[in-house]
Amino acid sequence: MVTLGLDYPTRWGRRAGTRVARDLLYRWWISPYMRYTASLEVRGRSNVQGPGPLIFVANHSSNLDTPLILSSLPPSIRRKTVVAAAMDSFFTNARTAFRTVLLFNAIPFDRHSLNRRSAQQALELVRQGWNLLIYPEGGRTTDGNLSNFKGGAAYLAERSHTAVVPTYVHESGFLKGPKYAKAPQFIQGPSRRRHHVIVTFGEPLQAFDGESIRRYGARIERAVVELGRQVSGDPLYGAQATSD
Repeated sequence: MVTLGLDYPTRWGRRAGTRVARDLLYRWWISPYMRYTASLEVRGRSNVQGPGPLIFVANHSSNLDTPLILSSLPPSIRRKTVVAAAMDSFFTNARTAFRTVLLFNAIPFDRHSLNRRSAQQALELVRQGWNLLIYPEGGRTTDGNLSNFKGGAAYLAERSHTAVVPTYVHESGFLKGPKYAKAPQFIQGPSRRRHHVIVTFGEPLQAFDGESIRRYGARIERAVVELGRQVSGDPLYGAQATSD
């Protein structure tokens, strides 16, 4: 019987054979499709150069955010990136869990609290040199704006002494919104087969000496908010999150 949740085995997703298969999928199918259907525009790609590892901290509007972000990364970075995926959404049945690990090199992550076990697995992988993609809101936006960040990303970055790359995905919710998004403005309209999406990578952030995890997390959140405001042109983007 296949174990699920935090017990689902994901090591096979990081093995050489699986990585080769995933690379071929991205080269010939996923990335070309994302570039076509999203007329994908990538900004700040120079901010993800270097040896790494890096922790990508992104806003979350759609279940397409992960393939969009991974397709925006240089292949050398993407091949060494794992994705923190909600264990209560993507690791509840064997078929979904298998597909999530195969396509996204995902690991189960507790999005509702700083679960010591899921955090430790992510921390160990970052320390081993893997990049990490994480959505600190804990789920897709329900109103189109940014929700308060949970503390997991800042905790992992501070403990691993790893740089955080603030990442903003613009208007991915409109791309086949009724199927992949939650916010009313994305799901109430027609399911758009194509919609222009912008993925922006900000300048990497490091924790300051003596900076608390809470302050570091707030600084990461403000960086994502600033990217959102610059790209969207909306001065109120993220206002609710940063005011709390």
